[in-house]
Amino acid sequence: MENENSNRTKRIIFRVSPEEYKKIEHKSKASTCASLSDYLRYCVFGKPVVTVYRNGSKDDYLAEMGRLRQELNAIGNNFNQAVKRLHTLHQLPEFRNWLMVFEVEKRTLYNKIDSIKEHIQKLSESWLR
Repeated sequence: MENENSNRTKRIIFRVSPEEYKKIEHKSKASTCASLSDYLRYCVFGKPVVTVYRNGSKDDYLAEMGRLRQELNAIGNNFNQAVKRLHTLHQLPEFRNWLMVFEVEKRTLYNKIDSIKEHIQKLSESWLR
């Protein structure tokens, strides 16, 4: 296309509404064309326009991993608060209560980790098909 660029001395100007421009720009960005001008040339001259294909399963994967990360952060914060509280306790009955809370939080954390492992395994199996 370098040789073609040197011969491009004429301009074609036409007006579009803001909505039309947004649609054209969106389609251009979804393609592999480097510029809006390239995209429009491909469309006008009937050349095939290669669009970028987004794998929906990867988007779902990233959304699910984000949710799992938030849950793990919340569990981790609770865990850290429990451990911090354990270090400040001086009476035995209160210490036993916090140990029970700690065990519940630990089980919750391990269950969530298992959930993450299962989810990753399912996604791996679906991608390998």
